[in-house]
Amino acid sequence: AAAGAAAAGVVDPADDAIAWLEAQRRAGRPRDPAVAAALLSGLGAPPPPRVLHVVGTNGKGTVTHLLAAMAQAAGERTGRFTSPHVEHLSERVAVDGAPIGASAVEAFVARARAMELPGIGFFEWTLALAVDAFHREGVTLAVVEAGVGARRDATLALPGVVGTVLTNVDLDHVETLGPTLRHIARDKAAVARPGVPLVTGAHGAALAEVRRAATAVGAPLYVVGPRSALARWPVDAPTPDDDWPPTRLENARLALALGRLLGWSEDALATGLRAPPPPARFERFRLLRGGRAVSALLDGAHDPAAAARLAAAVPPGYVLVYGDLARRRSRETLAPLRAAAAAVWLVPAEEGE
Repeated sequence: AAAGAAAAGVVDPADDAIAWLEAQRRAGRPRDPAVAAALLSGLGAPPPPRVLHVVGTNGKGTVTHLLAAMAQAAGERTGRFTSPHVEHLSERVAVDGAPIGASAVEAFVARARAMELPGIGFFEWTLALAVDAFHREGVTLAVVEAGVGARRDATLALPGVVGTVLTNVDLDHVETLGPTLRHIARDKAAVARPGVPLVTGAHGAALAEVRRAATAVGAPLYVVGPRSALARWPVDAPTPDDDWPPTRLENARLALALGRLLGWSEDALATGLRAPPPPARFERFRLLRGGRAVSALLDGAHDPAAAARLAAAVPPGYVLVYGDLARRRSRETLAPLRAAAAAVWLVPAEEGE
């Protein structure tokens, strides 16, 4: 039916709404959380009463999904905001694990268009879409993944933060956050709030910057490693197997630590760990090729550190299909994956805001 409508020149309202969102750009305006705060106020969309804020170089999406599943199991009406999406924009916004429907997106975009606000970027609008949906759905706790860094990210506009996670720090978005680990760590450490627990897996020079920022604002800092008491594995939780790469274990420990600091039960933590991971994070498929089954793995590793970790978790000799964004660090990201591959296919990829 959708194909027939398209052939007849009929535009699906949901597709039109998404196309409008994806066309929005900051048009060169600097990133500034004050813009997102003003947008939310203009929309009349009250922020969620409580927020968990997740930042970091890698693992943000997995930690956000885990925390949202744990919060739901703990009895919260839970909102989840993540980025980017893999197949459909609705993946970015969910309430109690269910993506918001097309009608909610259409209604929001109709209001957004009527405001006629140029220079508001796609990410700011999608954050506003999430906050609006959370208000309408009676969300009591929202788990929110930052876009780029923290200091100038739109998500920093949200009040009511009761817990924060800084997963790790590596060289990413150097053109925006700064050229060194210390620059990037300082930007991401802006997630720290006075009196709000900050959980991190950062180490070395990056951890020193995070510790300095937490001390400056009075945020209790919890550094999580494999032997951290806060990150101990719940008794009734699933035992990790070959489908759990080391990175997911690290992310799970961060979620467990914050969940315990928030007072969630061991049952809720174990239930959250049973939730499926987000798409394109060490996601396995079985494909048929020439009458035989072939194992395929989809992962969104997009910086050198993530690529190196992925390459270390996969047996060598694979066929690599690499979506190339032609960024300045694309070659360094490809290198560890190419080194262990039997064959490589480079595929140009489009990049949004």
